[in-house]
Parts: sequence; C-alpha cells; structure tokens
Amino acid sequence: MKVGVADTLDDIVEEKKGKRPGLTSSGPGGGDPRGPRGNGGGGPSGGDDGDRRHFDDATRPNAAKTRMLTYFLLMVVIMTFGGMIAAYLVLATNGSTEWRPFTLPIQVWISTAIIILSSLAYIVAERSLVAEDHLKAKKWLLIATGLGACFISSQIVLWLELVSWGYYAYGNPYAGFFYILTALHAVHVLGGIIAISSIVLRSWYAPKSEFEIERRKTIGQVVGWYWHTMGCLWLIIVGLLGFMG
Repeated sequence: MKVGVADTLDDIVEEKKGKRPGLTSSGPGGGDPRGPRGNGGGGPSGGDDGDRRHFDDATRPNAAKTRMLTYFLLMVVIMTFGGMIAAYLVLATNGSTEWRPFTLPIQVWISTAIIILSSLAYIVAERSLVAEDHLKAKKWLLIATGLGACFISSQIVLWLELVSWGYYAYGNPYAGFFYILTALHAVHVLGGIIAISSIVLRSWYAPKSEFEIERRKTIGQVVGWYWHTMGCLWLIIVGLLGFMG
C-alpha cells in the first residue's frame, strides 16, 4: 500500500510539473505556449494580436500623459496672460493722465503677418505627420521654425524702434505694458520654437517603428496646440494695444 501511495503521489507531482508554462513537452500540441515570438500567441495570428496589444499598452498611456501635461501648460499660460490683460484693461479705463497710447509701429503688423504664416505652415506640417509623409513634414516644420525666428527678430527691431522714438517702460504705463506683454509673448514663442525644433530633429530620419510614428503624431499635435495658442494670444495683444489704448 505504501508503494502504491508513493507511486500515485509521484504521478500527481509529475502531472503538475507538466502543466507549468514553459515545461511542456515539444511534441504535437505541446511546445512553448507563448508561441514562436514568446508573446502569448500560439501561431501567427496570436503573435500579431500580442504585438498589437503590447503596442497599444505602450503608446496610449504615454499619449494621454503628454496631452494632459500640455493642457496644464496651456492653462498656466492663458492664466498668466489673462492676469496681465486684466491689469491692462483696468489701467486703460481709469482715465489716468499718465496713460499715453501711441501709434503702433509698422513692425507690429509685420510680426502679425509672420506669426499667422507660421501657424499656417505648422498646420501643413501637422497634416503631413498624420499622413506619415515625413519628408514633407520636415520641410514645413523647418519653415514654421524659420518664421518663428523671424517673429522674434521683428520683435527686437520693434523694441529698438520704440526706444529710438523715446518710448520707455517708465513714465508711461501704456508703454510699460507694451514692453511687458510683447516681451512675455516673445519668451513663450521662443519656447515654442524650441519645441518645434525637437520635432524637426525627431523627423529628420524615417521612423523605425509604429511606436515612433505614433509618438511623432502625438508630439506634433500638442506642440501645434501651443503654437496656435501663441498666435491667438498675439492677435489679442495687438487688438488691445492698437484699439483699446
């Protein structure tokens, strides 16, 4: 009886060992249950499904996180400019004799045209990224970046022109707000130029994986939100300075 019990126990142990993943025999119907790729599928279709699940799990959380961070950044930017604009409106409507608006220099309108063209160029670049035409996307991203640099240059020329006219930040609150609003906006535009430049570097070579393609699309989308926000803020600033002085 003892021998029979021992034999039975041995059989049970061997049976449990045989059911452990990776320890099955390599005969027909056996083999590694993870399939030839080791990804959980027993055949070609199973392998593809496993790759797809792995790809979705790898990209979706990252894309959602990137968008949420961009939402937060845009909220901070809008609140910052909103506070400055509110202060501007309060001073512009209190009838102070020190508030002396002046005619906007031609550089303001040149800057406006440049930033609008840059936003349009970025729209073309973003559509090219979505269409996976990376060569076209790279070209239009470079154009958008170059126009952004031209915008910063036009702002510097604008400030030098105001100084040559004798308008300084002190003594005239309107001139002070002019310098503060345009300089604050230029700093944010510079941040956008850096972000676009990072996309240019990413798209300089053809993508090597589906993950890289999706990553480029996500970054292109969120940077586009930021860039177009800068364009809209500039139009609001020009409207305030030019028509609500």
